[in-house]
Amino acid sequence: MAIQTQNPATEEIIKTFEPHSDAQVDLAIAKSVVAHQELRNWPIEERAKHMRAAAKILRDEAEGLAKIITLEMGKTYLAAIAEVKKCAVGAEYYADKASEHLSDEIVKTEAKKSYRKYLPLGPVLAVMPWNYPIWQVIRFAAPALMAGNTGLLKHASNVPQCALYIEDIFKRAGFPDGAFQTLLVGGAKVERILRDERVRAATLTGSEPAGASVASICGEEIKPTVLELGGSDAFIIMPSADIEKAVETGTTARTQNNGQSCIAAKRFFVHTDIYEDVKARMKASFEALKVGDPMKKDTDIGPLVNKGSYEEISAQVDNALKDGAIRVTGAEKRGGKGFFFTPGILENISKDSKAYHEEIFGPVALLFKVQNLDEAITIANSSPFGLSSAIFTNEADEQEKAINELEAGGTFVNAMSGSNPHLPFGGIKRSGYGRELAAEGIRAFCNIKTVYIA
Repeated sequence: MAIQTQNPATEEIIKTFEPHSDAQVDLAIAKSVVAHQELRNWPIEERAKHMRAAAKILRDEAEGLAKIITLEMGKTYLAAIAEVKKCAVGAEYYADKASEHLSDEIVKTEAKKSYRKYLPLGPVLAVMPWNYPIWQVIRFAAPALMAGNTGLLKHASNVPQCALYIEDIFKRAGFPDGAFQTLLVGGAKVERILRDERVRAATLTGSEPAGASVASICGEEIKPTVLELGGSDAFIIMPSADIEKAVETGTTARTQNNGQSCIAAKRFFVHTDIYEDVKARMKASFEALKVGDPMKKDTDIGPLVNKGSYEEISAQVDNALKDGAIRVTGAEKRGGKGFFFTPGILENISKDSKAYHEEIFGPVALLFKVQNLDEAITIANSSPFGLSSAIFTNEADEQEKAINELEAGGTFVNAMSGSNPHLPFGGIKRSGYGRELAAEGIRAFCNIKTVYIA
């Protein structure tokens, strides 16, 4: 795949980049090693000072960077601004909390002194996706740099300007030369980088096949990995719920980022007693969304990221309909220039349909009528994915049951799934392993060293 910027709203190729050669990649890895030796010896207060400088750049330049995001992958301009500002919050979180998360932890034993110590590993390769092109990177980079590691970024090939911008932010923030570098390479070059002994670990957010490939290679090389992969998140609505709030939240949860989010609510399990009411409300809510130019402030839904995604999602909907699904509204190509897809809802999804098991990475909600919470949980857990989940109910016993029994890395009660720097983020099953954010995120790429002094 070419490394280029294509505006998904117009299909225009804006800019094309020359990929880095093997020699350039080798030089970048060498610089990363040198930078790690310097950064690991910085006092944590010094790292925090520069991380706060990076956060300030993100805040000050949010609108300009947001335009690049929208141009490259099509999310609405307002959503892009919000993404950049969230990145500033994430950077500030680790500037404030890294000292606490990395402090020695005294453990009483028969020794004079024994404790856990958190030490950096070295250069880490981050293979990142296009859908949150700044946030996905910052949520890795902020804890990695604060721990004393260095970062090598292999970003998605359709967001090169975002990738280079992030590298420049850390340079201007005053981190050592080479502390965070973008590698403009295609996917075929990833294995060579992973097998380089100077690269000590890897993290990937992306598809199952990409995650399996990285995990396999790193397994052979005995290198730690963190994987955040796909999701087909359950969103359960029970009779005691605030229906209006559930529908409003569910609409946002399914269509945010033009429906292209791993933790989007994708499968809606609605109790039979309120099913028709919820369906009617959701239909009206989806039909009220404005699809159009993502730069306009009144646009709710921009284009899908590229033609491949546009065709894939359309084919998934067509296959579901052939297998007996019913179109409640939308879920179809808009036509004309740009990869615009009308947000929609399908119901009556057959167990034999691929749509019952697949992740649809676009603004299409699947509705399921259930007799009770047990049925909702059973169907939800039949998915191979387990990233996040949500339930709307005001019954305490139902809340507790969902928390305990839903097979997912998170359960959100009367709220939509999201990521928050204060809380660990990640999935189970085919949604990946390991955790980002919070204390778990900064410790993921640390040598948790046992120290025992007799």
